[in-house]
Amino acid sequence: MLKLVVLISGGGSNLRALLEASEDAEFPARVVAIGADRDAEGLVLGEEFGIPTFTVPFTAYESREAWGDALVEQVRQWEPDLVICSGLMRLVPPRVIRAFSPNLINTHPAYLPEFPGAHGVRDALAAGVDQTGASLIVVDDSVDGGPIIAQERVPVLPGDTEATLHDRIKPVERRLLIQAVLDIANAHLDLKELTAR
Repeated sequence: MLKLVVLISGGGSNLRALLEASEDAEFPARVVAIGADRDAEGLVLGEEFGIPTFTVPFTAYESREAWGDALVEQVRQWEPDLVICSGLMRLVPPRVIRAFSPNLINTHPAYLPEFPGAHGVRDALAAGVDQTGASLIVVDDSVDGGPIIAQERVPVLPGDTEATLHDRIKPVERRLLIQAVLDIANAHLDLKELTAR
């Protein structure tokens, strides 16, 4: 059984999908803790699903590095097999990557390497492209430039707003994430091998 720690900053829609998937006794992974960098709405899912939560508020530390040290300490307590940044709107410092890589993955609402960064959906609309996508990557020291685990195209429709486009990307992100967790748990995907290429 794969042990997951999920890190969020917002509502946790991908997290909810994982929690619902893991209610199936056959699903080979369980979320053992939910962490956030702020008082995120998604932390209520911990109460709803009976999962422990923790917060490591970024603003409580004098530097990104000090915050990263505290985050590593909190996450390590749960001895996860996989750490998932899912809507964590903050770049983790190198020490977090060193602590958990390559078992540190991130969902992103664009077809990487197109539109990296915090505003992937907005940037795709501003660029006037007719398609964008969703990606799942291994986190490295770059901004959304780590090895790609899976990705899928999503069309940009006439009249799309940031909200409507993001609403169509999210289900794709969820599907990619759940499939990757299954593949890792069933040894069909080896993150060490992927990052060594």
